[in-house]
Amino acid sequence: MKNVKFVVKLRRLVKSLALCFFIPSVFVAGSAFKSFPKVGDPVKSLVSTSLNDKSGFKSLFSASYFDPTKPYVTQLNPKALPFVQNYIREEGADLEKMKVWGKPYFDVYDAILREHGLPLELKYLSVIESSLVSNSVSVAGAVGPWQIMAGEARRMGLKVGGRNDERTNFYKSTYAAARILKELHKQFNDWLLVVAAYNCGAGRLRQAIRKSGTRNFWELQAFLPAETRNHVKRFIGTHFVFEGNGGLTTMTASEILDYDLKTAAVNNRNLSVAGEVGNTLIEVAGKYRSTVVAKKLGIDLTIFNKLNPNFDKLVAMGETYQMRLPNEKASLFYSSKNAILNESVQASLQM
Repeated sequence: MKNVKFVVKLRRLVKSLALCFFIPSVFVAGSAFKSFPKVGDPVKSLVSTSLNDKSGFKSLFSASYFDPTKPYVTQLNPKALPFVQNYIREEGADLEKMKVWGKPYFDVYDAILREHGLPLELKYLSVIESSLVSNSVSVAGAVGPWQIMAGEARRMGLKVGGRNDERTNFYKSTYAAARILKELHKQFNDWLLVVAAYNCGAGRLRQAIRKSGTRNFWELQAFLPAETRNHVKRFIGTHFVFEGNGGLTTMTASEILDYDLKTAAVNNRNLSVAGEVGNTLIEVAGKYRSTVVAKKLGIDLTIFNKLNPNFDKLVAMGETYQMRLPNEKASLFYSSKNAILNESVQASLQM
């Protein structure tokens, strides 16, 4: 009898260690995840379908919805394009590799998110939070693949601190993150706003909504911390790499230019509605310099600075900038922006 009890305890210990250290073989055996819904479960599938059609990502697409019959890249909100292009250049290769080595982790995320009726794309939040590193620790003290603060972890029933900090456990921390995300969505009803609130806190986001008078991320982002703005855009960039089936990563230079010109036209229409007819708004990120931009585009520097106050200061600080250009200069900027950026960088190095 004692031997039987010992064997039972040993089996339980092995299961516990497998979950804590996230042994990939668990995914094959499936014994530790018997409570997860199966792919063919009709009830869960209906929930997953209704919540994973991207309809909750309204601000992500130019038409406020996603049409699966059209290319992803042509539907991406034009305001996201400059950041996404830069993000792909910097992070695209690593993210493409993560599609392969990260699959066991994503399989677990998908099962738990599906169980909670959440969009499966929310797994990309863990990518930008920790790059799927279980023992990741932020400067603020957030821990684990979902970077959960100690207070929130305890509220969700996780053990915190010591050798058994459950925030580092992929299985348990994902359950906690799913509950937090579901709570945030009840408050804001838009997944991009949920990503923002996850980073800066629900109170800070509510404050931004009050000050801006809108729940559209692109319109209220100026009232959010720079870290939060970039956090949301990194989520969009990661979402694009994983969901966009190539998109800008495989487009030719001429195809990207053609899309850039369409983007300028959309931006111009948006500005016309806002009463700024005559100017096109272009979001830029990188070490651009006003003197180089003005010279290359043939714009008087005084006029450029009036249109774009504090341009050099904010861009130098790493901020994304909503640059205003006369309509007739927008296409020229898009066709020569790489040359403008290169010359700007060279000018900065010579200072």
